[in-house]
Amino acid sequence: MTNKKMLIGSLSNDLYRVANLMGRGSQKAANRFWHESKRWSLELSNQNLDSYIKDIIRDLNADNDVVVSQDKAEKFLMYGTLLQNYSVNID
Repeated sequence: MTNKKMLIGSLSNDLYRVANLMGRGSQKAANRFWHESKRWSLELSNQNLDSYIKDIIRDLNADNDVVVSQDKAEKFLMYGTLLQNYSVNID
């Protein structure tokens, strides 16, 4: 497994956790995983990625909110799915 694949998979999992926890009403836990996902997205910002994945990473890195809203959680669920599908198909 490449480092890039591991980073994308980790980011995807954390974004999925944020969405899932917000759906269950656990704001504190969702914020914790949001903070963790920022770590992965920052590491990915220097990787060679497809343009639509770079756009996702840029959007995540530009978001400086500490608290996750329900709308963001839904966006993160979509991002998590896109990243998971991308990671399955890279070397």
